[in-house]
Amino acid sequence: MLTYHIDHRDSEPKYYYIYKKIKKDILSGNLKEGEKLPSKRSLAEHLGVSLITVENAYQLLKEEGYIEARERSGYFICRIEALAGAENEERQLHMLPMDWEKKDERWQPGAGAIQDFEAEHFQYSLYFKTIRSVISEYGEELRNSIARYLLRYRGVFAQPEQIIIGSGAEHLYGTIVRILGHDKIYGIEDPSYPQIRKVYEGTGAVCEKLKMGPDGIESGLLQETKADILHVTPFHSYPSGVTATIGKRYEYLKWAEAEEKYIVEDDFDSEFFMPGKPVETLFMLDRSQSVIYINTFSKSLSPSIRMGYMILPERLLGRYRERSGGFSCSVPVLEQYALAEFIDRGYFEQHLNRVRRKRSRMAADR
Repeated sequence: MLTYHIDHRDSEPKYYYIYKKIKKDILSGNLKEGEKLPSKRSLAEHLGVSLITVENAYQLLKEEGYIEARERSGYFICRIEALAGAENEERQLHMLPMDWEKKDERWQPGAGAIQDFEAEHFQYSLYFKTIRSVISEYGEELRNSIARYLLRYRGVFAQPEQIIIGSGAEHLYGTIVRILGHDKIYGIEDPSYPQIRKVYEGTGAVCEKLKMGPDGIESGLLQETKADILHVTPFHSYPSGVTATIGKRYEYLKWAEAEEKYIVEDDFDSEFFMPGKPVETLFMLDRSQSVIYINTFSKSLSPSIRMGYMILPERLLGRYRERSGGFSCSVPVLEQYALAEFIDRGYFEQHLNRVRRKRSRMAADR
């Protein structure tokens, strides 16, 4: 095991500290060519950091050619003869992999001898790689904040790496199709929020409407459906206003478990439950890792805040990274960081409490 120690009070990004320590050990010869690095999960547990932090460090080392990933085997130290005897640390820190040194005409400044000189010496690839790294690091902060909020306020336990941030529910619907496939049949409530069907069908997927009864989708239709994925809004479905009973929720879960299928739980209005304890989510009740949970801050805070999140079951994380992990986060870094602070300071829960009290007074006045 790599015997590093992370000072959690240090302002330096944790992934960058791990990257620097491993790189230094490679260059000094402490880590030899062909030596296997610890698994990402074991190193994360050893250092007391999240899995995504170690993933970012390993990815940076891989991009710079220090390590390589071998399928189903892990990460191994590469042969780096050109750097093995280098003494100049400044040179090492600024050296780019060979394919990054190629000029990209899309990013060059205008013509002129001085501008051409600047273009030649400015490391565009390194700059944009830094931007990606910052986005990943701040994205982790928001995921951590959401995970703590969900556990504290809703009793939902999720690892930060299971939480995917997106610019609203519709963006996340599209991500789900990339993960599960556009060749699947998506069962949706009838009636339901119109954009659900539009997004799914817009990706080429087929939707099957399932009529709502007084407690959720009618049982007979649920048993007969050819759907591979069920998209439901168990709490206060729009526009019917139906909230699924606990019996109906278990019926949904039994359907998914028996058929080895998936449920998308759209929980958009649940923060404003009244009164008492929150209704248990399907994600909380699920024991077969069949539920993808979606919620959005557009409803709970303001429509102008185009931000939402989904929680993936752990068995889908590999498929997400394979099919959708390469897409940049659609939410600006500053907005992510601000929302994380808003949640951590307790302002979000204070806001929810104010809105619920106001709704309660309005209901009493009717």
